[in-house]
Amino acid sequence: MMHIKKATYIISSPSFEKCPAPDKPEYAFIGRSNVGKSSLINMLCNNDKLAKTSNTPGKTQMINHFEIMSASNSDNENIKWYLVDLPGYGFAKTSQSSRRRWEQMIENYLRKRENLTNVFVLIDARHSPQKLDINFINKLVLWQIPYTIIFTKTDKEKQSVVSKNVKLFFESLRKTLQFLPQYFLSSAVKKTGREKILDLIEEMNFDTTEDLFIR
Repeated sequence: MMHIKKATYIISSPSFEKCPAPDKPEYAFIGRSNVGKSSLINMLCNNDKLAKTSNTPGKTQMINHFEIMSASNSDNENIKWYLVDLPGYGFAKTSQSSRRRWEQMIENYLRKRENLTNVFVLIDARHSPQKLDINFINKLVLWQIPYTIIFTKTDKEKQSVVSKNVKLFFESLRKTLQFLPQYFLSSAVKKTGREKILDLIEEMNFDTTEDLFIR
C-alpha cells in the first residue's frame, strides 16, 4: 500500500512547453466540468486544501502540477511523482475561442508530454453514458495514450443505479473499442477507491523507466 508523505502544488502552466522538466512519472486527472476532480485529488492526497474545489464548473483553466512524495509500506523508500489536474472538457459558459484554446492545450499536453504515465478519466457515476466522455476516451485510444476510468460520486446515488450506469457506459464503449479499460468506483466523501487507485499508481511507478525517478 502506498503512503503519501507529502503533496505540494508546484505550478500552473498555460501550455505543455511551460510544464516542469519531465523527470518524474506523471499522472493526469481529467473529466467533464463538475465531475468532482478536485475533491478526488484532495482525497487521494489526504489534503482537503490541495486542489481548489469550486461550485462553478470550468474553474481549472491551466495544467496544474503537484509534486507527490510517497513510499511503499514494503520498503519505505521515497519516490517522487507528478499529479496533474487538467481543465475539464465540458466547458461551461465559455466562448468558442476559449474552448478551442483549452482543447488544443489539453491535446498538446496529452500527446507530447513524454513522461505522462497514465491518464485517469473521471466519469460521474450518477449519469447514463455521456457522448462527451465516450468521444474523449475514443481520442485517447486513437492517440495511444494509456488511461484508466474512475467513476466518481458513487455515494450520491443508489448502488443499483451506479451499477446500471457503469454497465451502460461499458456497453457504449464496446461499440467502438476492442479492449475495455480498467476502472475504479470512488467517493471523495467515503474515500472509496483510494487504496486501489494509489496501488495502481505505485505499480506504474515501479514499471516506469528507472531514469525518470528522483528518489
